[in-house]
Amino acid sequence: MEYKKNIFTIEDNIGIISMNFPSNLNAIDMEMVEELLSLLDECENNPEVKVVVIKSAGKAFSAGGDIGYFYKNIQAGGEINMDDLIAKAGLVSLNIKKMSKMVITSVNGAAAGAGANLALSGDFVVAADNAKFIQAFINLGLVPDTGGTFLLSKTIGPARAMELCATGRPLGAEEAKEWGLVYQVCPKEELEEQTMKLAKKLTAGPLIAYGALKKQFFEANYADYGRYLAEGEVPTQSICISSEDFKEGVCAFIEKRKADFQGK
Repeated sequence: MEYKKNIFTIEDNIGIISMNFPSNLNAIDMEMVEELLSLLDECENNPEVKVVVIKSAGKAFSAGGDIGYFYKNIQAGGEINMDDLIAKAGLVSLNIKKMSKMVITSVNGAAAGAGANLALSGDFVVAADNAKFIQAFINLGLVPDTGGTFLLSKTIGPARAMELCATGRPLGAEEAKEWGLVYQVCPKEELEEQTMKLAKKLTAGPLIAYGALKKQFFEANYADYGRYLAEGEVPTQSICISSEDFKEGVCAFIEKRKADFQGK
């Protein structure tokens, strides 16, 4: 597969996936999702890859959904159906949890919406001190996707998860570490170095035991993740996308004004 939105390299047995489409801040669109699924599969099946790093090029990890694309469709009167995209984005997170190799996400700048939940899917999250994790969905009249509600509830509990998802407030790197979402925070200038230091440490570890450990953690915590994505996440997001509130949220965001939600 030819990759247009990602760069993939293998360095010292570390498979490095670098999201590289800064013109839309590495938005999680269908092309990005399909490339990520392919790259994760390649990493899982390549014996040369012992550890996986997911990072980004540009000033943000990922802005999440491509709101400009949504706005153009709304203005043109077109229908927006994202069921397939939401399902596949959820699979990216699910596959990270299911794969036998450790995955490190290296987060610089904003990780918003689906981008936040991609970042939080890593087994280890290394964050620059300028990183912000934003459950931005509610501001568009949406609910979290890419596993956000599930992952956050498992990690920080339902009360804190509800606060982040219902308010959409940015969660800074240090607070995310205090809450147990982030493994390490470092200065932005040291992010690459610290990420690779951890990755190299893991490549020197007992890989069979790591794979078995990931399977244990999956069975203990995420065995029902696939069911949640199919029965909980996709249907609820589909309802929100078909609402007038979603259209208003998108238009308000692009037009830089306060949304006037009507509950319709």
